[in-house]
Amino acid sequence: MINNRNPVHILGISGSLRKHSYNTKLLHVAEELMPEGMSSEIFDLSPIPLFNQDLESNPPEIVADFKTRIAAADGLLIATPEYNYSIPGVLKNAIDWASRPPRNGPLNDKPLAIIGAGGRFGTTLAQQHLRQIVTHLNMHTLNSPEVLVERPWEKFEDDSLDDERTRTQLSRMLDAYYDWILRLHYQPITQIQV
Repeated sequence: MINNRNPVHILGISGSLRKHSYNTKLLHVAEELMPEGMSSEIFDLSPIPLFNQDLESNPPEIVADFKTRIAAADGLLIATPEYNYSIPGVLKNAIDWASRPPRNGPLNDKPLAIIGAGGRFGTTLAQQHLRQIVTHLNMHTLNSPEVLVERPWEKFEDDSLDDERTRTQLSRMLDAYYDWILRLHYQPITQIQV
């Protein structure tokens, strides 16, 4: 839980297992650009097995660790590629594990920011589909500003992101996400006058 003495801690998740994934690189760039008071770690999804509901009450150790890290984080930052107009199976699988048990899983009520790198449209459809999925899980997604990195092969040089426009967009999104998390944790819900 956030308090005035502790920074906001984010768990980063890449939906790509590729060794030189642009989405994983984007998460590392996000770590560099985080505002003061925000820290992060990146969780590797590659060891997580396929979801099996028979194992839900006694999940594999890596799944239990994943869920513990989600619960401990103040928010999630998911970087998703776009596969066939949707999110990758590895990301959906991880979400399925973390969403259990229903209504009491660590994703419930968790702040989320979504970014993505890939293709000519910057993972637009994958991000829309991910928003649809997490709405059902009662997550609180930052809607704006968006980070849609199109043609990432033109913007990354090895592991560094040289495109200043993209770096500025990512930095603005992180600033807004930091404020979003603080609002969700601290701002009292006001009565709406009708």
